[in-house]
Parts: sequence; C-alpha cells; structure tokens
Amino acid sequence: MSICVNAINMPTGQIDIGNGRMYNLRVMAKIAIIETGGKQYVVGKDDVLSVEKLASTEAGKKVTFDKVLLVDDGKKTQVGTPYVAGAKVSAEVIENGLGKKVRIVRFREKSRYLKRKGHRQPYTKVKITAV
Repeated sequence: MSICVNAINMPTGQIDIGNGRMYNLRVMAKIAIIETGGKQYVVGKDDVLSVEKLASTEAGKKVTFDKVLLVDDGKKTQVGTPYVAGAKVSAEVIENGLGKKVRIVRFREKSRYLKRKGHRQPYTKVKITAV
C-alpha cells in the first residue's frame, strides 16, 4: 500500500500530491491522508469532500475513518506502515447523492447497431470534524 503523494520532503515540510498541487505541512494546522472507497484523500478540519458511497449512512450521521495513512500536526509527521496505529478521522455526513450522468454508447457502423446506456455514480458528501 502506498501513499497517494508523489513526494514528501521532510526537511522543508512540503508534500507534493500531484497535478501541481503542493501542501506546506508546517503551515497547515493538522492534516491527514485517509483511505476510503479504494481512494486516498488529503483532509484537514472543516474540509468538505465527496467520497464513494458509504454503506448505511444518512445525513447528519457521524462516521469515523480509521484507515489513516499519514498524520501531520505541524510539528511531527507520522507515516503509517501501511496505517498509523490509533489514528482516526471523524466526519459528519452532509448528503448522499448521485454524480453527473455518464453516457455510454456502443456503435457498430454499417450494421444498424446502436446501444445507449447511462450511469450515475453514487457518492457521500462528508465534512471532516476532527483529525
């Protein structure tokens, strides 16, 4: 299991998460990298993010993410192998919903074959309450 970051530069406290985005770990209050739904997210307190649908959750319910890969409090950085022992991230469910429709088209020319299909991926929007 690897962390989603491209590089962690411990002396300067810079974290490169790809796409030209850099986070300065020493300036930010407290962040964590969590894993849920097969994806990894860099989160901080009061962040709102959309994750893969969480089972049996409705709006207003509290959830806890225990698969924490990295925790940084501004002074000390803990990197898990693969997870940080005892670290948890608490969040509150804001809403469950469906993403934008993705159109799938199968077409074979010269044979009058055309199939259309649509898909909307379910998601859960959460607000991080504690790292």
